[in-house]
Amino acid sequence: MEIKAIDVKKLREETNAGMMDCKKALLESEGDFDKAKLLLREKGQSKADKKSGRTTAQGLVKVQSNNDHITILEVNCETDFAAKDTLFDNFVTKISKLILDDSIDTIEQLNQQAIDEFASVEDYRKYVVSKIGENITVRRFERIPVNGIAGSYIHGSKIASVAIINSGDEQLAKDIAMHVAASQPEYIQMSDIPEDVVNEEKKILTKQVEDEGKPAEIVPKIVEGKLNKQFNSVTLMGQEFIKDPDLTVGKLLESYSSSVVSFVRYEVGEGVEVEEVNFADEVKAQVDSVN
Repeated sequence: MEIKAIDVKKLREETNAGMMDCKKALLESEGDFDKAKLLLREKGQSKADKKSGRTTAQGLVKVQSNNDHITILEVNCETDFAAKDTLFDNFVTKISKLILDDSIDTIEQLNQQAIDEFASVEDYRKYVVSKIGENITVRRFERIPVNGIAGSYIHGSKIASVAIINSGDEQLAKDIAMHVAASQPEYIQMSDIPEDVVNEEKKILTKQVEDEGKPAEIVPKIVEGKLNKQFNSVTLMGQEFIKDPDLTVGKLLESYSSSVVSFVRYEVGEGVEVEEVNFADEVKAQVDSVN
């Protein structure tokens, strides 16, 4: 049967599918719009399913806030090229806003939530996968109560941080968030470090100092000094402030009579194990996936 260009245009506007895909769907459905839409949806689902096992170590981070909460989100894709795609960026932005506006706290809850014309975020994700041709993973997010003053910082769309302080001003909160992004603290202060971590590190340092032949009576003091130096490097309060190395973050906050309630730092792809792929094989795989 003959498929009119105006019908292809109409189906494309309603589904955002490619022109040739729309034409094929109309031919296969013998001009039935509802059947054509279903075929296009099934095709998108099939593409998404084929890509679901592929590693996602690139992507974007987003931060959004209102008067009560601030959210930090990481969504991953396979390549930096896809991370710069407008469709992917819009997906991440809309998901971030949905988390904030609908008070969502788990990925399971998020995936089932309706969004725009999609019955669920999962359907939206699969649609974007079918369009950009890469696997997409909503990896993690946090919705943090603003029980103080919130500050945030994003470095080039790949590193995001949020800090809540109990007093001071927004600039101080932003400076703390920027410091967190740059210096990657693991704890707020030394008392937050788990006891087993402290004991294990103390045991290692004690053996190192003893092996150096130091007198037994001064070993504990040397170990204590090394422990303090080591743990100051991973605690927010003990680190040198990124904008003024003459100050520790602890001293900076003390000058404002302030303290940190909490902080969160996300870096795109951190901890994701990336499989080494031969470039020629990767190109061939991408070509084969299109055919």
